[in-house]
Amino acid sequence: MKPGGISIHAVDVASGRPAEGLAVRLLRMDGTGAETLAEGRCGPTGLFDHPTVTGEGITEGRYVAQFMVGTFYAAHGLHGSAPGFLDEVSFQFRVTDVRQHYHLPFKFTAWGYSLFRGGL
Repeated sequence: MKPGGISIHAVDVASGRPAEGLAVRLLRMDGTGAETLAEGRCGPTGLFDHPTVTGEGITEGRYVAQFMVGTFYAAHGLHGSAPGFLDEVSFQFRVTDVRQHYHLPFKFTAWGYSLFRGGL
């Protein structure tokens, strides 16, 4: 049985473009803390390309997806030298069936976001 995986697609809805360069981290939570499964940046289409997309390392349990929104907007000069409203967005969720695919569409601006389990 091949696991379904976890995919992430990020879009900066303020500009209407994929969030190329957005830093993302995927953690698996256990009773003692968190293990980093994936860390990197979204590509030109806004997709976070990592082996976890195809199920590598994914087991049943609790997860956290972290998005470095403040750093993303600072790199694009949105706020100049002033900090933006959102800094780091953390989304906690549970994988209950590793055969299913868990797609996380992350739509955001510097002031708010929408994140849910979507379909591919």
